[in-house]
Amino acid sequence: MTTAPSSFKLGDKCIDDDRPMKVVVIGAGFSGIIAGIRFPQRIKNLNLTIYDKNPGVGGTWQPVIYPGVACDIPSDCTQWSAFYAPGSEIRAYLEGVVEKYKLMRYIKLQHELIHARYDEPTGKWDLKLRRPVPGSAPGNEQFEVIEDTADFVHAGIGILGRWKWPDIDGLKDFKGKIIHSASWDVDQCKDGTEYWIYYRHWADQLGARQGSSALQIVPAIQPVVKHLYNYVLGPTWLVPPFGPDKIAALIKHDFTEKDKELFKDPVFYREFRHEIESGLNVLFFLQYRSAYTYVRVQNFHPMTMKGSQMQGFARRVFKEDMLKRLEKKPWIADYLIPDFSVACKRLTSGPGYLKSVCMDNVDFVSTHIKRITETGIELVDGTCHELDVIICATGYDTSFQLPFTIIGRGGKNLNDRINPHPETHLTVCTDGFPNWFWSLGPNSGLGSGSLLVTIENQIEYYIAAAKKMQREHLKSIEAKKEAAAEFDEYLEVKTDLLAFTFNARLNLNFLGQPRLISRKQYTVRDAALGTKRGSWTVMSLVCGQNPRWEDFNYEQLGETKNRFFWLGDGSIYNEKKEYGAWYLDQKEVDIPPAKEFAYSPYSNFRVGAALLSTSGEIIKGANVENASYGGSICAERTAFVKAVSEGVRTFTALAVTTDMPTAISPCGMCRQVIREFCALDMPVLLVPSNYLYDSFDEPEKVPIKVRTVKELLPDSFGPEHLPKK
Repeated sequence: MTTAPSSFKLGDKCIDDDRPMKVVVIGAGFSGIIAGIRFPQRIKNLNLTIYDKNPGVGGTWQPVIYPGVACDIPSDCTQWSAFYAPGSEIRAYLEGVVEKYKLMRYIKLQHELIHARYDEPTGKWDLKLRRPVPGSAPGNEQFEVIEDTADFVHAGIGILGRWKWPDIDGLKDFKGKIIHSASWDVDQCKDGTEYWIYYRHWADQLGARQGSSALQIVPAIQPVVKHLYNYVLGPTWLVPPFGPDKIAALIKHDFTEKDKELFKDPVFYREFRHEIESGLNVLFFLQYRSAYTYVRVQNFHPMTMKGSQMQGFARRVFKEDMLKRLEKKPWIADYLIPDFSVACKRLTSGPGYLKSVCMDNVDFVSTHIKRITETGIELVDGTCHELDVIICATGYDTSFQLPFTIIGRGGKNLNDRINPHPETHLTVCTDGFPNWFWSLGPNSGLGSGSLLVTIENQIEYYIAAAKKMQREHLKSIEAKKEAAAEFDEYLEVKTDLLAFTFNARLNLNFLGQPRLISRKQYTVRDAALGTKRGSWTVMSLVCGQNPRWEDFNYEQLGETKNRFFWLGDGSIYNEKKEYGAWYLDQKEVDIPPAKEFAYSPYSNFRVGAALLSTSGEIIKGANVENASYGGSICAERTAFVKAVSEGVRTFTALAVTTDMPTAISPCGMCRQVIREFCALDMPVLLVPSNYLYDSFDEPEKVPIKVRTVKELLPDSFGPEHLPKK
């Protein structure tokens, strides 16, 4: 039988000759900044641009400067001045990260995306962006539209960037000062708190509405205004302090110098971090005391399950704590303490809020608003409040109905694709929109856990997708429609089990009238992917590390239909450069995290080691001390014992690092063990503690000492010197 000749021709490039890759990131908040660090570290031959509509970096933390603004979940980072990190410090931190990693070379500020269209023949995204005309006067800018293209788009636009005014009659009629919490009036004063002090001298009364922002604004401005009306649309659960005594105490105030000294204790700080992270992710510790109860609860997620015993316990504990804090005005509890399940609405501790609404200069108003007049607010019962300033802490548009157009394959509009409810592949992308990936996209909100951990893992997922496109010469990577549909089915079934699908009467308009919406419509508006038993933060770690490539469709670039064209001529770049041992380069050797895994309570001298086997496997080890001292084992020997016990006995390199700023070499016993299994010319890398790679192209200029086994143990005795049996 004669086989027809193949028309396929080998490519003339190396297997690892990565094609040029142009990546555009939309947004310079946490997602965009992390992407700006990781994409250049992970992808070679990269052209990266990060666009942001704001005049500065920081995402939602850039324009939001209202009094009291802070992260509303606890932080385990001791660089903050308070348990709930202040917004100004978060913004300064992000600016510092941008400076540290020199990210302004990628970032273009005041560039707002207004249109994106996927070009099917080329597999590229055509982007239109609006920016001030160069040279136009600040405050009186003229604008122009520019165009750009991208092989891959990472949308880090978030959901807290499109704030909305309340739907109340007469909003534009008010003659006093009206402010939205997400767009604070910076013309008066740079600092929000001083802004209120400025108005203190003439303000008669101030009006604000309750929400996550209002829970922070009210205690911030209450001490400095003459009178404050807090208009509350509905009830909400406020979380009591949690954790062991030392940690619970930190929730109540800013960090003092005494607190900061406490953080220097590595045992306490480790416990502190684990307690907070476990609380946010999986093991939420609720320790509560009263005259009658002393309870320590583990595992937060049963609290989110409808009808669970833990749900009932949480309601009792939360209610008891709120009643205690409302002792001065107990009638407020009738309107503020919910009759719905804990976790139906976003949980927050609201530091200082309950204390503030009990003050004499605060009126807690539960009657619904009829309209806004020229001079203030009229309620549905006819009561009128004369006001100087109205603060609208009325939140954001979280529908993902974007204010700009995104057109995917076949002319499909992204707003239409996710309306009336979104269908996504693991929340990161959807069918019909190739090469477009979200950070914190539809359904990715958390029931519990850290957003930053989720963002970091999502970005690693996107990088893996972009690298696959680059390596395999793919024109497009696109989620399969059936994959998005089945993930949506999973969410639907899970959501039915949870307290997050709350009573429809809670979804009220400003008149107190219910807006009846289906569960799926609720899902597109506010429901979180974390609405399940189990933390999406933790789950995203697993999902991000193991991408399901079978859930995607792929298109080749067009050079050929053969899927293995990317193998090129079979050579590798370093081979052509006659450099065949690149894997021994300093930047290729895994530097072990000594501080993380060493057990050294007696010497406090932490050591880490990493072995590189001939098969490319990396085996790590850390020193493990013992109270008998003689039972201690060094990091190098730990690594060798682990490797040999798993059947790995041939190695090409060893790296050793400590907490010392200078390179430290192995002890005599470790050198003899190294000699047992390694060739005399094998390199041993002695790594100082401050040898870090901020990026692969800009390493710290801290020298690593490289020694051979022979240099470490000259005139050595080895297994070859023993008589063979």
